[in-house]
Amino acid sequence: MKKIAVIGSNGQLGNCIRKIAPDFENSYEFIFTDSQTLNITDESQINDFFYDNKPDYCINASAYTAVDLAEKESDKAFAVNADGVGYLAQACADHKSILIHVSTDYVFDGDTNLSYSEDDFTNPTGIYGESKRKGEELALELNPKTIILRTSWLYSEFNKNFVKTMLNLFSQKNELGIVADQFGQPTNANDLAETIMNIIQTPNKTFGIFHFSNYPETTWFEFAKKIAEFSKSSVKLNPLTTDQYPTPAKRPARSTMSLDKIEEIYKIEPKHWENSLEEAVRTITQQ
Repeated sequence: MKKIAVIGSNGQLGNCIRKIAPDFENSYEFIFTDSQTLNITDESQINDFFYDNKPDYCINASAYTAVDLAEKESDKAFAVNADGVGYLAQACADHKSILIHVSTDYVFDGDTNLSYSEDDFTNPTGIYGESKRKGEELALELNPKTIILRTSWLYSEFNKNFVKTMLNLFSQKNELGIVADQFGQPTNANDLAETIMNIIQTPNKTFGIFHFSNYPETTWFEFAKKIAEFSKSSVKLNPLTTDQYPTPAKRPARSTMSLDKIEEIYKIEPKHWENSLEEAVRTITQQ
Protein backbone atom coordinates (compact mmCIF):
# COMPACT_ATOMS: atom_id res chain seq x y z
CA MET A 1 0.00 0.00 0.00
CA LYS A 2 1.32 3.44 -0.96
CA LYS A 3 2.06 5.88 1.84
CA ILE A 4 1.11 9.55 1.81
CA ALA A 5 2.75 11.91 4.30
CA VAL A 6 0.68 15.03 4.95
CA ILE A 7 2.89 17.76 6.41
CA GLY A 8 1.02 20.52 8.23
CA SER A 9 -2.12 18.52 8.82
CA ASN A 10 -3.60 21.00 11.32
CA GLY A 11 -3.96 23.72 8.71
CA GLN A 12 -6.94 24.28 6.41
CA LEU A 13 -5.74 22.02 3.61
CA GLY A 14 -4.36 19.39 5.98
CA ASN A 15 -7.70 19.16 7.76
CA CYS A 16 -9.55 18.86 4.44
CA ILE A 17 -7.25 16.00 3.39
CA ARG A 18 -7.76 14.36 6.77
CA LYS A 19 -11.54 14.62 6.23
CA ILE A 20 -11.47 12.69 2.93
CA ALA A 21 -8.66 10.26 3.84
CA PRO A 22 -11.11 7.48 4.88
CA ASP A 23 -12.39 7.43 1.28
CA PHE A 24 -8.95 6.22 0.18
CA GLU A 25 -8.06 3.89 3.07
CA ASN A 26 -8.10 0.82 0.81
CA SER A 27 -5.43 2.29 -1.47
CA TYR A 28 -3.28 4.59 0.67
CA GLU A 29 -1.89 4.82 4.17
CA PHE A 30 -1.89 8.40 5.43
CA ILE A 31 0.70 9.73 7.86
CA PHE A 32 -0.38 13.07 9.32
CA THR A 33 2.12 15.40 10.96
CA ASP A 34 1.90 18.90 12.40
CA SER A 35 4.40 21.41 13.75
CA GLN A 36 4.40 19.62 17.10
CA THR A 37 5.25 16.20 15.67
CA LEU A 38 7.52 17.31 12.80
CA ASN A 39 9.41 20.60 12.66
CA ILE A 40 10.17 21.09 8.97
CA THR A 41 12.81 23.71 9.76
CA ASP A 42 14.87 20.93 11.39
CA GLU A 43 16.59 18.95 8.63
CA SER A 44 17.54 16.07 10.92
CA GLN A 45 13.91 15.61 12.02
CA ILE A 46 12.81 15.43 8.39
CA ASN A 47 15.52 12.93 7.51
CA ASP A 48 14.56 10.74 10.47
CA PHE A 49 10.88 10.96 9.51
CA PHE A 50 11.54 9.85 5.94
CA TYR A 51 13.88 7.08 7.04
CA ASP A 52 11.27 5.73 9.49
CA ASN A 53 8.17 6.13 7.29
CA LYS A 54 9.41 6.02 3.67
CA PRO A 55 6.39 7.83 2.16
CA ASP A 56 5.69 7.45 -1.55
CA TYR A 57 4.10 10.90 -1.59
CA CYS A 58 4.72 13.96 0.54
CA ILE A 59 2.02 16.65 0.54
CA ASN A 60 3.45 19.83 2.00
CA ALA A 61 0.46 21.72 3.36
CA SER A 62 2.53 23.56 5.96
CA ALA A 63 3.37 27.23 5.56
CA TYR A 64 4.04 30.49 7.33
CA THR A 65 0.98 32.43 6.14
CA ALA A 66 0.93 35.58 8.27
CA VAL A 67 1.34 37.92 5.30
CA ASP A 68 1.67 41.16 7.25
CA LEU A 69 3.65 39.75 10.18
CA ALA A 70 6.14 38.28 7.71
CA GLU A 71 7.39 41.81 7.04
CA LYS A 72 8.76 41.78 10.60
CA GLU A 73 9.50 38.07 10.85
CA SER A 74 11.30 37.41 7.59
CA ASP A 75 13.60 34.82 9.18
CA LYS A 76 10.63 32.75 10.35
CA ALA A 77 8.86 33.07 6.99
CA PHE A 78 11.94 31.92 5.04
CA ALA A 79 12.68 29.15 7.53
CA VAL A 80 9.26 27.53 6.97
CA ASN A 81 8.40 28.58 3.41
CA ALA A 82 11.85 28.15 1.88
CA ASP A 83 14.39 26.25 4.00
CA GLY A 84 11.85 23.70 5.23
CA VAL A 85 10.62 23.09 1.71
CA GLY A 86 14.19 22.51 0.60
CA TYR A 87 14.72 19.94 3.34
CA LEU A 88 11.51 18.14 2.34
CA ALA A 89 12.46 18.19 -1.35
CA GLN A 90 15.90 16.75 -0.65
CA ALA A 91 14.44 14.02 1.55
CA CYS A 92 11.92 13.21 -1.18
CA ALA A 93 14.73 12.96 -3.72
CA ASP A 94 16.78 10.71 -1.42
CA HIS A 95 13.82 8.36 -0.90
CA LYS A 96 12.38 8.60 -4.44
CA SER A 97 9.20 10.23 -3.14
CA ILE A 98 6.91 12.56 -5.06
CA LEU A 99 6.58 15.99 -3.49
CA ILE A 100 3.32 17.91 -3.85
CA HIS A 101 3.97 21.40 -2.59
CA VAL A 102 1.36 24.14 -2.17
CA SER A 103 2.34 27.66 -3.15
CA THR A 104 0.54 30.95 -3.69
CA ASP A 105 -0.58 33.66 -6.11
CA TYR A 106 1.50 36.06 -4.00
CA VAL A 107 4.57 35.10 -6.05
CA PHE A 108 3.13 37.57 -8.60
CA ASP A 109 3.03 41.36 -8.23
CA GLY A 110 -0.51 41.65 -9.66
CA ASP A 111 0.45 44.46 -12.03
CA THR A 112 -1.48 43.12 -15.02
CA ASN A 113 -4.95 42.87 -16.51
CA LEU A 114 -4.31 39.33 -17.75
CA SER A 115 -4.38 35.92 -16.07
CA TYR A 116 -1.00 34.59 -15.01
CA SER A 117 0.24 31.37 -16.58
CA GLU A 118 2.63 29.00 -14.82
CA ASP A 119 5.53 30.29 -16.93
CA ASP A 120 4.98 33.98 -16.28
CA PHE A 121 7.61 36.05 -14.53
CA THR A 122 7.29 36.09 -10.74
CA ASN A 123 7.83 39.31 -8.83
CA PRO A 124 6.54 39.11 -5.25
CA THR A 125 5.87 42.40 -3.49
CA GLY A 126 6.42 41.23 0.10
CA ILE A 127 8.35 38.84 2.32
CA TYR A 128 5.61 36.20 2.30
CA GLY A 129 5.60 36.01 -1.49
CA GLU A 130 9.40 36.10 -1.65
CA SER A 131 9.69 33.22 0.81
CA LYS A 132 7.13 31.15 -1.09
CA ARG A 133 8.91 31.77 -4.40
CA LYS A 134 12.20 30.62 -2.86
CA GLY A 135 10.44 27.47 -1.65
CA GLU A 136 9.26 26.79 -5.19
CA GLU A 137 12.78 27.21 -6.54
CA LEU A 138 14.29 24.86 -3.96
CA ALA A 139 11.60 22.22 -4.46
CA LEU A 140 12.09 22.12 -8.24
CA GLU A 141 15.88 22.27 -7.96
CA LEU A 142 16.28 19.50 -5.38
CA ASN A 143 13.60 17.01 -6.40
CA PRO A 144 12.74 16.43 -10.08
CA LYS A 145 9.56 14.63 -9.01
CA THR A 146 7.89 17.77 -7.65
CA ILE A 147 4.42 19.11 -8.36
CA ILE A 148 3.80 22.67 -7.21
CA LEU A 149 0.21 23.83 -6.88
CA ARG A 150 -0.19 27.59 -6.69
CA THR A 151 -3.52 28.49 -5.15
CA SER A 152 -5.24 31.64 -3.90
CA TRP A 153 -7.67 33.06 -1.33
CA LEU A 154 -7.96 29.73 0.48
CA TYR A 155 -10.88 29.14 2.84
CA SER A 156 -12.75 26.24 4.45
CA GLU A 157 -14.70 25.29 7.55
CA PHE A 158 -11.37 24.89 9.36
CA ASN A 159 -9.14 27.43 11.10
CA LYS A 160 -9.08 31.17 10.41
CA ASN A 161 -9.89 32.48 6.95
CA PHE A 162 -11.77 35.28 5.18
CA VAL A 163 -15.10 33.46 5.01
CA LYS A 164 -15.17 32.57 8.71
CA THR A 165 -13.98 36.07 9.64
CA MET A 166 -16.77 37.64 7.59
CA LEU A 167 -19.42 35.36 9.09
CA ASN A 168 -18.20 36.29 12.57
CA LEU A 169 -18.20 40.02 11.77
CA PHE A 170 -21.67 39.81 10.19
CA SER A 171 -22.99 38.66 13.56
CA GLN A 172 -21.36 41.61 15.35
CA LYS A 173 -21.58 44.54 12.93
CA ASN A 174 -24.31 46.30 11.00
CA GLU A 175 -21.90 47.77 8.45
CA LEU A 176 -18.49 46.81 7.06
CA GLY A 177 -16.01 48.21 4.55
CA ILE A 178 -14.40 45.68 2.20
CA VAL A 179 -11.62 46.23 -0.35
CA ALA A 180 -13.10 46.29 -3.85
CA ASP A 181 -10.08 46.90 -6.11
CA GLN A 182 -8.08 43.69 -5.54
CA PHE A 183 -8.91 40.82 -7.89
CA GLY A 184 -8.27 37.12 -7.39
CA GLN A 185 -9.86 33.67 -7.22
CA PRO A 186 -11.32 32.24 -4.01
CA THR A 187 -10.46 28.58 -3.42
CA ASN A 188 -12.32 26.14 -1.22
CA ALA A 189 -9.60 24.05 0.46
CA ASN A 190 -11.84 20.99 0.13
CA ASP A 191 -11.62 21.35 -3.67
CA LEU A 192 -7.84 21.64 -3.44
CA ALA A 193 -7.68 18.48 -1.29
CA GLU A 194 -9.72 16.56 -3.88
CA THR A 195 -7.49 17.87 -6.66
CA ILE A 196 -4.36 16.64 -4.88
CA MET A 197 -5.85 13.18 -4.47
CA ASN A 198 -6.85 13.16 -8.15
CA ILE A 199 -3.27 13.97 -9.09
CA ILE A 200 -1.91 11.25 -6.82
CA GLN A 201 -4.21 8.72 -8.47
CA THR A 202 -3.13 9.74 -11.99
CA PRO A 203 -0.81 6.99 -13.32
CA ASN A 204 1.54 9.00 -15.56
CA LYS A 205 2.31 12.22 -13.77
CA THR A 206 3.57 15.47 -15.22
CA PHE A 207 5.80 17.37 -12.80
CA GLY A 208 6.34 21.11 -12.45
CA ILE A 209 4.15 24.09 -11.58
CA PHE A 210 0.35 24.12 -11.88
CA HIS A 211 -2.29 26.66 -10.92
CA PHE A 212 -5.44 25.59 -9.12
CA SER A 213 -8.30 27.63 -7.70
CA ASN A 214 -11.99 28.05 -8.18
CA TYR A 215 -13.05 30.39 -10.98
CA PRO A 216 -13.62 33.07 -12.28
CA GLU A 217 -11.96 36.10 -10.72
CA THR A 218 -13.74 38.36 -8.28
CA THR A 219 -12.93 41.03 -5.69
CA TRP A 220 -12.89 40.79 -1.92
CA PHE A 221 -15.97 43.03 -1.91
CA GLU A 222 -17.97 40.78 -4.27
CA PHE A 223 -16.72 37.74 -2.35
CA ALA A 224 -18.01 39.25 0.90
CA LYS A 225 -21.37 40.11 -0.73
CA LYS A 226 -21.87 36.46 -1.69
CA ILE A 227 -20.94 35.32 1.83
CA ALA A 228 -23.60 37.67 3.15
CA GLU A 229 -26.13 36.43 0.61
CA PHE A 230 -25.53 32.76 1.33
CA SER A 231 -25.65 33.31 5.09
CA LYS A 232 -28.77 35.50 4.78
CA SER A 233 -27.04 38.37 6.56
CA SER A 234 -28.48 41.87 6.40
CA VAL A 235 -25.11 43.56 6.99
CA LYS A 236 -24.39 46.62 4.85
CA LEU A 237 -21.15 46.29 2.86
CA ASN A 238 -19.30 49.33 1.56
CA PRO A 239 -16.56 49.14 -1.10
CA LEU A 240 -13.12 50.43 -0.14
CA THR A 241 -10.00 51.13 -2.16
CA THR A 242 -6.68 49.57 -1.20
CA ASP A 243 -5.48 53.04 -0.20
CA GLN A 244 -8.36 53.27 2.28
CA TYR A 245 -7.31 49.98 3.89
CA PRO A 246 -3.51 50.07 4.19
CA THR A 247 -1.64 46.94 5.33
CA PRO A 248 2.04 46.37 6.21
CA ALA A 249 2.45 44.03 3.22
CA LYS A 250 1.35 45.09 -0.24
CA ARG A 251 -1.22 42.77 -1.84
CA PRO A 252 -1.28 41.94 -5.57
CA ALA A 253 -3.87 44.12 -7.29
CA ARG A 254 -4.86 41.35 -9.71
CA SER A 255 -3.42 37.88 -9.11
CA THR A 256 -5.82 35.97 -11.34
CA MET A 257 -4.27 32.68 -12.49
CA SER A 258 -4.92 30.72 -15.66
CA LEU A 259 -6.25 27.22 -14.94
CA ASP A 260 -5.78 25.85 -18.46
CA LYS A 261 -2.71 23.72 -17.73
CA ILE A 262 -4.16 21.63 -14.90
CA GLU A 263 -7.36 21.14 -16.90
CA GLU A 264 -5.45 20.01 -19.98
CA ILE A 265 -2.88 17.74 -18.33
CA TYR A 266 -4.72 16.35 -15.31
CA LYS A 267 -8.29 16.69 -16.66
CA ILE A 268 -9.30 18.58 -13.51
CA GLU A 269 -12.18 21.00 -13.97
CA PRO A 270 -12.28 23.62 -11.21
CA LYS A 271 -15.66 24.58 -9.77
CA HIS A 272 -17.25 28.02 -9.93
CA TRP A 273 -16.27 29.85 -6.75
CA GLU A 274 -19.87 30.75 -5.92
CA ASN A 275 -20.93 27.09 -5.89
CA SER A 276 -18.03 26.07 -3.66
CA LEU A 277 -18.61 29.04 -1.39
CA GLU A 278 -22.29 28.19 -0.94
CA GLU A 279 -21.33 24.68 0.16
CA ALA A 280 -18.76 26.04 2.62
CA VAL A 281 -21.11 28.62 4.14
CA ARG A 282 -23.71 25.90 4.65
CA THR A 283 -21.13 23.68 6.36
CA ILE A 284 -19.79 26.46 8.58
CA THR A 285 -23.18 27.78 9.67
CA GLN A 286 -24.32 24.27 10.58
CA GLN A 287 -21.33 23.66 12.86
